[in-house]
Amino acid sequence: MKLTKEEQEIIDGKQGPVMAKIMKTLVWYGDLFGAKRLVPITHEGHLVTSMGIGLMKPVFRTMDEIINANIVSKWKFTADPRPIDYKNVKCNLLDKLIFSKIMYSEQKRYEKQLLKVGLIDKNAFSCVCYSPQMGNIPKFGDILSWAESSAVVYANSVIGARCNRNSSMIDLFGCIVGKVPEFGLLLDENRKADWVIEVKTKELPEAQILGSAIGLKVQDKVPYIKGLDKFLGTELTEDVKAYLKDMGAASASNGAVGLFHVENLTPEAKKAKTASEMIKTKAPKFVIDDKVLEETYKNYPVLWKNKEAKAKLCFIGCPHLSLEQLHTWTNNICEALNKKNKKKLCVRTVLTSSPAVLEEFKKTDDYNKLIATGAKLTSICPLMYMNNPIASKKPVLTCSNKLRTYSTAQYKKDAEIIDIITGKGE
Repeated sequence: MKLTKEEQEIIDGKQGPVMAKIMKTLVWYGDLFGAKRLVPITHEGHLVTSMGIGLMKPVFRTMDEIINANIVSKWKFTADPRPIDYKNVKCNLLDKLIFSKIMYSEQKRYEKQLLKVGLIDKNAFSCVCYSPQMGNIPKFGDILSWAESSAVVYANSVIGARCNRNSSMIDLFGCIVGKVPEFGLLLDENRKADWVIEVKTKELPEAQILGSAIGLKVQDKVPYIKGLDKFLGTELTEDVKAYLKDMGAASASNGAVGLFHVENLTPEAKKAKTASEMIKTKAPKFVIDDKVLEETYKNYPVLWKNKEAKAKLCFIGCPHLSLEQLHTWTNNICEALNKKNKKKLCVRTVLTSSPAVLEEFKKTDDYNKLIATGAKLTSICPLMYMNNPIASKKPVLTCSNKLRTYSTAQYKKDAEIIDIITGKGE
């Protein structure tokens, strides 16, 4: 990699041994992927590591080194959701013991470290940092140092910013130095589509299943999606953004998609004069129809020990729900309960969203309506809750393909979730 005089001086120790190690790590990382230079980032960062897992001792030592060297990130950052919320996500004594003493024993220490290094504020924890309420919103063309697969694919695709699927600590080091290696999705040639996906369904597909089908097919390649604008239109409304958020998260977790284009909708696709400008020569085509979606759905494994068990818990929101999605879920839950002459949910249900979105939601009438059903609201990461031997044995439902992929939670379609958690009618 060709370095500037300033970059070489940092490696040589002009800004101290800790900054030298950080810069060397970024350079080595870039060399692995064939980067020719470092380029400046132009917007706040986002970190994937938000949980104080006791076993991550090297991370805590590294953070202490950075703090002791009086290094503060050039670009402040948000981080993924916290892992625990005892008030709103019920835990028994054994759960609490595992979470507080074993799994996330360093949570308080780590959050203090993040604040000292450059976390925007004490509530800057959400996988949907780019929501209007959270405010970490890049502009078209911004260069980012982000990690978290669902946030990266959204930033690249829906916003048109540029970011690779970075790993933990690389995201922080880029924010500290203010630069990232230029390779992958930062380069024009790698943002062209490798696949053409043609959506030929009778109605708007379930976002989570469509994203899953795309991710399973293209893996880490870039898809150009045709036919979706028929249902979504050509404007990025808040509802459309929420749909693309969930679709992208599923494509990133069921495959490794870091960027997608939707014809006549996403910014780079709309900016191109012709679709062929966005698609590589001889890119293969794949048609997704109703049969493909149903087969994709039916092939999801059920990892519950007792496959016939009744659900004890349901997580809605992974990635975090938008404000509009909270209102939609509230209306759908209340409508289903009314039709069944019921007032309370029959399955413990937790909806997750960012702290800032929840604060805004609490000011609305829908908040009281939702809470009256027995549902709970939280800002945790449900995956982090599920990532322990006790929780993983519980029969948990979800409408998140990401949570299904990384845990034992069983996936159901939105309408099926509503029907199950509201129970049988009287």
